Amino acid sequence: MRPKTRNVSTQDGGGSKGGKTSKGMPIPEAAVTSSIRKNNAAFAKTVSALRVFWTSYTHETPKSLKLIDIYLAYIMLTGVLQFLYMVIAGTFPYNAFLGGFISTVGSFVLAANLRIQTNEKNASQFASVSPERAFGDFAVASLLLHFFCFHFLG
Repeated sequence: MRPKTRNVSTQDGGGSKGGKTSKGMPIPEAAVTSSIRKNNAAFAKTVSALRVFWTSYTHETPKSLKLIDIYLAYIMLTGVLQFLYMVIAGTFPYNAFLGGFISTVGSFVLAANLRIQTNEKNASQFASVSPERAFGDFAVASLLLHFFCFHFLG
């Protein structure tokens, strides 16, 4: 008994139901169906994992860390927009691009460090650093970073 095949080529008038490989061999319909099932299963697992992650994040993450995460997302978006602008518009004031991009990357690194130091789960690693001191270090380092970036502009 010959397996059912799907015809994917539109040259033979078969429409979109096609099913031939580049060498003209027919593709068994069972192979196409199992491939679709595998892709759907992988997609369902991914969606399930993302749902578990989001639920865990919303219920277990403190509001202070969520605020830092929003700031990190904003900084990343700003850096991506600056880079896209440089690619589209050009690099004429190159020092301005470098100063702004270095500022966003440096701010992202400082904010990530602030998030790590203020996370309650990392308290044992940062026993000598209180959340207030971590924020003070972040503020002073940010001022220094932006001072140097401003002077880099020329």
